[in-house]
Amino acid sequence: MASQSQGIQQLLQAEKRAAEKVAEARKRKNRRLKQAKEEAQAEIEQYRTQREKEFKTKEAAALGSHGNSAVEVDKETVGKMGSIQTSYQRNREGVLGNLLKMVCDIKPEIHANYRFSG
Repeated sequence: MASQSQGIQQLLQAEKRAAEKVAEARKRKNRRLKQAKEEAQAEIEQYRTQREKEFKTKEAAALGSHGNSAVEVDKETVGKMGSIQTSYQRNREGVLGNLLKMVCDIKPEIHANYRFSG
């Protein structure tokens, strides 16, 4: 009877060791899956940053000329506005004088297309 009891104890111990090994194997499997997931995520992030960098480079190349032309247009506009302002300041008094002279000095005369009826 003691040998049966001892055999049962050995079986229970063997079953316990097997359950521990299975639990440890599951833990290792979960750790490996988690590690693989993290590695994949890091690889995805690296690929994403690489592609974004390539896109930014291509975008800068495509829009670079457009951006430069916009800056040139702005500079040209500022220059033209400055020349218009200086021209305005220089000619303002003369134009106002001519305008007032034409409005105030009225010379009544008959228009060339006027026909006498009669």
